[in-house]
Amino acid sequence: MPSLRDLRDLTPARVGLGRTGAGLPTRALLQFTLDHARARDAVHAAFDVSGLIAGLDRLGLEAPEVSSCARDRKVYLRRPDLGRKLDEASRQLLTDRQAGSCRLAIVFGDGLSPTAVNAHAMPLVACLIPRLAAERLEIGCAVVASGARVALGDEIGAILGARMAVVLIGERPGLSAPDSLGAYLTFAPGPDTTDAERNCVSNIHAGGLGYEDAAFRIAWLIREGLAREVTGVALKDESSDPSLPRIETNPDPA
Repeated sequence: MPSLRDLRDLTPARVGLGRTGAGLPTRALLQFTLDHARARDAVHAAFDVSGLIAGLDRLGLEAPEVSSCARDRKVYLRRPDLGRKLDEASRQLLTDRQAGSCRLAIVFGDGLSPTAVNAHAMPLVACLIPRLAAERLEIGCAVVASGARVALGDEIGAILGARMAVVLIGERPGLSAPDSLGAYLTFAPGPDTTDAERNCVSNIHAGGLGYEDAAFRIAWLIREGLAREVTGVALKDESSDPSLPRIETNPDPA
């Protein structure tokens, strides 16, 4: 018969904490307080825009910096709607840079955990690029967006003429994972796009989905989304189905 100790070894969830009188043991209470503080810190962490732009430059990707209409973090947290719209200067910047269309645009947004993007976005992209190259796909546009909600990628993608937009963004911090990164994929993004038209690969962090596995799933969804011209509820993630073609990083040249 499995014990509570066995269960605790299988999950970071708070299981079998025990009690002291009518309250939690001191150790459990202190751990909860620490995890809660880490989650709050992740929400308010500084977004390393310059580091991301420099990292993308090393990968051969030029990335402009844009901002949403949420002028600061307090407004961002109180007004989610403003995080879904570009400010006028950013809209004009992308309009001026737009030259035709691109198949794939990637947006790096701070979201609710800048800590997650700072830590995981570049290693994930480094794993993703060779998988895309194996499918003769490349990142046509990259953008770093501050004060971003997921839907900000719809406006960015529409201005850039992207067939597919991928938003890498910090997810809402939890008590067991303050640095979880999510990837949201949208085919033909535009002002009328709904959440039902997106696919999501989430829980990307050290204790969750690893970079290689996440890159594989994202590349599969990009390939199939572009081929079928759909994402969201119309595109089921079947990347783990062994009967379907896999995406290898070193394909046979023949």
